[in-house]
Amino acid sequence: MSAYISNLKKYQPLLYELVARDVKIKYRKSVLGVLWTILNPLLMMVILSVVFSNLMRFDVENYSLYILGGQILFTFYNEATSGAMTSILGNASLIKKVYIPKYLFVVSRIASSSINIMSSFCAMIIVMLCTRTELHFTMFLSVIPIFYLIVFSLGVGLILAALTVKFRDVMHLYSVFLTGLMYLTPIIYPMSMLPNWVRFIVNLNPLTWMVEMFRDVMIYNTIPSCTEFIVSLVVSFATLLLGLWIFYKQQDEFILNL
Repeated sequence: MSAYISNLKKYQPLLYELVARDVKIKYRKSVLGVLWTILNPLLMMVILSVVFSNLMRFDVENYSLYILGGQILFTFYNEATSGAMTSILGNASLIKKVYIPKYLFVVSRIASSSINIMSSFCAMIIVMLCTRTELHFTMFLSVIPIFYLIVFSLGVGLILAALTVKFRDVMHLYSVFLTGLMYLTPIIYPMSMLPNWVRFIVNLNPLTWMVEMFRDVMIYNTIPSCTEFIVSLVVSFATLLLGLWIFYKQQDEFILNL
């Protein structure tokens, strides 16, 4: 772990360049550019809230904010892990030419996605102000579930990046997995409507804990329980350690499979 941290400090300028490159490539030739990081969650919130509030008729207070809170976190996870998964393959030509700590490419994808989640967070504040939703002091605690999510996504991203170099099928399988994961995360539906056995399965999803914690502090002025904090903390850092271990074991063979 100490070697990772020391290399991260040593190659910090390169990391900044990689993050800037990722952001520029994503919004290249786009008229609105980075403004899409705010517009995307707002437009999706409008569509989902109109469709599901009329079709499903969920009895949820501040349903538009409820959807937006879940959507922001899941979209980040989707974007961050999907980008991290192909980060080594996408930089194969650079990796073959010069020595660069390979995990930097994964970290840069997570970092660039983190910029987007901050912009989406601003979009949620805008919606809360426009709908005259009361702003609570607990909103400052929102950095905790976001931090947990970033750590968890980094761990998953390292695992996916290491596996994808050797097994290209992972990219196709993961896209299917994300579809299922979206429905196993309480984004559009409240947990209260689920039968007990379904609720048990949904609670096995780490994203569920982080999404619910984020909504509690942002919308409902509720401080999450110690159990929520501890479970999210343990799962996030356990996933990160597992990701670092798998990546470390596989990285020397990357060059043979690129």
